[in-house]
Order: sequence, then structure tokens, then C-alpha cells
Amino acid sequence: MWTTAKAPSLAEMEAMAHEVFERLPETFRALCEGLIIRVDDFPTDEVLDDMQAESEFDLLGLFHGIGLPHQSQGDVARLPNLIWLYRRPILDYWAEHDETLGHIVRHVLIHEIGHHFGLSDADMEAIEASAGN
Repeated sequence: MWTTAKAPSLAEMEAMAHEVFERLPETFRALCEGLIIRVDDFPTDEVLDDMQAESEFDLLGLFHGIGLPHQSQGDVARLPNLIWLYRRPILDYWAEHDETLGHIVRHVLIHEIGHHFGLSDADMEAIEASAGN
């Protein structure tokens, strides 16, 4: 079987991300109305510069937009919130760790949705640490 295995394409990984999203609890998904999920091979150079990344493999995903707590009804013509998953860095991470690809995609997607909810990286690390106990 391994002789025919191949890395998922951009479209296949995006389908995987949407499938993972659909399996999340409805109450969680309801707070994500209008959120767009996209997959690209790598972040743009601008994103890498903004995030002060040392390598194009440093970012597995990115939330772009205004987190829910910072939105107001007075916002005029606001662009929708976006979550980017970066295929090549995710595949690289997968190759170096003993986790399934689906688990990694789920983790990155939920992490970026956390930013949509207004959580910081430190907030999410604390939540994950307390959930592990």
C-alpha cells in the first residue's frame, strides 16, 4: 500500500479541513458563521515577514481577520474572517511526528478557530495544558 501513497493535493487537504470542521460540535460551528477555510502550499512572503518567521515551514496555519470579541455591529463592509492552513509545512510536521495527518489538520484548524474566538496563543496553551490534566 505504501508504494501508492501520496501527499494530499491542495484540494484534498481543503476537503479534509472542511470535513474536520463539519465534525466539530454544532455549538462550536455556529460561532464560526461566515468563517472561510482555505489551504495554500505556503504562507506569502508578506505573512512570513509580519509573523517574523524564520522559514516558510514555521507556520502551519494562520487566522486573518477580526476576532469575535473585537467585532462590532458598526463595522462597515468588513471582510470575512479567514483561516489559512499551509499544506507543505503541515506535511513536513506530519513526516517528523508520530501523529495522523487528520489529527494535525484538526489541531491546527481548532487552534486558528481559537484566534477567531479572540484567544491568544498563550490562552490556548493554558487551555490545552489544563485539559491534559
